[in-house]
Amino acid sequence: MAYDRFGRNIHYLRISLTDKCNLRCVYCMDEDMEFRPNDELMQNDEVLLLARLFAELGFDKFRLTGGEPTVRKDVVDIVRGIASTPGVREVSMTTNGLLLKDLAKPLAEAGLKRLNISIDTLDDDKFNRITRWGKVEGVRAGIEAAEEAGLLPIKLNAVVVRGYNDTQDVVDLARLTLYHDWQVRFIEMMPFGDIATFQQEGIVTDREIHERIEAELGPLHLLDDGQLDGEARLYKLENGLGTLGFISSVTQPFCASCTRVRLTPDGRLRLCLLREKEVDLLTPLRAGATLEELKQIILDGVWHKPWGHGLADDVVPLNRVMSEIGG
Repeated sequence: MAYDRFGRNIHYLRISLTDKCNLRCVYCMDEDMEFRPNDELMQNDEVLLLARLFAELGFDKFRLTGGEPTVRKDVVDIVRGIASTPGVREVSMTTNGLLLKDLAKPLAEAGLKRLNISIDTLDDDKFNRITRWGKVEGVRAGIEAAEEAGLLPIKLNAVVVRGYNDTQDVVDLARLTLYHDWQVRFIEMMPFGDIATFQQEGIVTDREIHERIEAELGPLHLLDDGQLDGEARLYKLENGLGTLGFISSVTQPFCASCTRVRLTPDGRLRLCLLREKEVDLLTPLRAGATLEELKQIILDGVWHKPWGHGLADDVVPLNRVMSEIGG
């Protein structure tokens, strides 16, 4: 088992398979983003080996992220490999959904259990403005394919950005839960790297989103006495089939309950999403470190996981943008 110095059992690994993406969302990266050469990224066998080592250390929950994980050509093989690893209880994925029409069924057959699909607005023009390249009908087709493949429950992620999708858009997304057994999750934007200033200026708090939804759709009923579902505090609209989740990393941090670390596409163990501290695993792996040596590097890194982020003290991570970490 892997514990940090605060006594938290760290058992959830998010693996970023690539820094590349088929969109250019304004809150994630510049439109002319330059990506790392492939030889600097973890190769298929390296991902699977590290996943096995984490599983042997008690990690049982794995999420595949990016960039956009589905643009990696071997993504189905990676899912199959991780899902078949002893000790792995669940493999899930965060995706923009654009390639799910063809991939949802193969991913499910390979052992993927569920998906979080990003969709920041239902409005075609606003979706294109936020993503720069995308069309919302592609995401809708991906959601439908995920349901047909049995990748349930469906969770839809919306990053709310002031001036882009903070008005009627959040109401329209919330309304989906009246008719679908989905969880629509509103995420406060977090500052990273070169676009941190834009992100800080564009933050819309969960309270603002909450009030806007209630003004049009009626009261939101808190579920489970406010206990978090992962990172989200859950609510329900009157007579709604689904739920609404609020992920408030900036205004209501949930660091005390954090059980996760992240593996970046270039093989670094990132101990906190919003802290720059990382531990290099890929270099010693390629240099011939033994499996036991790699395990000890992981355990030592996890032990030094920070309590939480420093946004309240204006400490903003600048060494990566979101697409290089995976959320």
